[in-house]
Amino acid sequence: MSFLINNFAKRVGGSNFGKDKGTYKFALIKKAKERALSSNKGVEFIDMGVGEPDTPAVPEIVEVLAMEAGKPENRFYSDNGIPEFYHAASDYLKNVFGIDINPRSEIIHGIGSKPVLAMLPAVFINPGDVCITTTPGYPVISTWTKYFGGEVFSLKLTNENNFYPEFHDIPESILKKAKILYINYPNNPTGQVATKEFYNQVVEFAFKNRIAVVSDAAYGALVYRGYRPLSFLSVDGAKDIGVEVFSLSKAFNMTGWRAAFVAGNKDIVSAYGMVKDNTDSGQFRAILKAGIYAMNHPEITQKTCQKYERRFGMLMEALKDAGFDPRMPKGTFYCYVKAPKGAGNTVFNNAQEAAEYIIEKAMISVVPWDDAGAYLRFSVTFEASSIEEEKSIVDEVRRRLLDLRLYF
Repeated sequence: MSFLINNFAKRVGGSNFGKDKGTYKFALIKKAKERALSSNKGVEFIDMGVGEPDTPAVPEIVEVLAMEAGKPENRFYSDNGIPEFYHAASDYLKNVFGIDINPRSEIIHGIGSKPVLAMLPAVFINPGDVCITTTPGYPVISTWTKYFGGEVFSLKLTNENNFYPEFHDIPESILKKAKILYINYPNNPTGQVATKEFYNQVVEFAFKNRIAVVSDAAYGALVYRGYRPLSFLSVDGAKDIGVEVFSLSKAFNMTGWRAAFVAGNKDIVSAYGMVKDNTDSGQFRAILKAGIYAMNHPEITQKTCQKYERRFGMLMEALKDAGFDPRMPKGTFYCYVKAPKGAGNTVFNNAQEAAEYIIEKAMISVVPWDDAGAYLRFSVTFEASSIEEEKSIVDEVRRRLLDLRLYF
């Protein structure tokens, strides 16, 4: 009924709900893909914009789920979690990241890291409070900050600052109202990884300005070129002022399974647990037990990293040949490159236009970012069942991009 929309909250548009003509960039990309498919029938579409793994979880993880799904004891709500999952998560953090976390007071699971990031602003944000966040980046914590009446202050990640935030440029007026600093390393979309020096700077900044830190480690275990997984919680003082959000989605190809956990400061973990207890009734116990198997086998992630690193090596050469100036990512499964300025007689005003052109003319899907300069994100999670097929796909990407006659 028409009067119902007038009752909608302002956070979703109020009486103007559904009338916003602004279009989300991924919707624009989807439309460009539809146009490309309709006008290039019979040509294989190469999707390098995918933000999730290209293969499912290994059979052993699936077998645990199947075995546990029918057990009577797993039919109950898990609420804020089961002890076995927390002990496995604690062991995983020790084995992979070298950090000590109390499984009884410093860990709580989440139904994926996205809901965790959505709930954490409820712990901190009152109307007028500020969340400091990096951009480009994952928008969920910013969106929910605004839902709660807070403000968002963005720190741009640029090539000039090596894709780390610059804290000294934050106005004093913002620092006085700031409650949360959100960071994400290994970083989506730039592929940059954190260093201990950077995390020490974060801790120093947080203590000085009395700000809590939320570190998003969704890609935490996906690192390359000899880098070892590094947790924010591994530096001195981090557990005193922050938490880190870990996900099984990217590390174990369990994207749709929705299994994650938040670890760190016991007071923040406890407050998040209160919000969670009033939001959901926990993940299905059988999924959590499959997650236990995954965390007990970090070698699964190591094999995945070997595949992504191999593909990156191929993609770097192809992009160089096409005129791009790629930098081998140190983490995630993304390659972040400056967008071309044009192709042939066509001029691009931004990365969005470049991405749509590449999709429609070359049948290659990429993701544009115009938040801190014009960049494109290529993903190495394209579907390929063998090394030979990987090479064939990347060779085809090279050929199609060269045919576009891109200039920079």
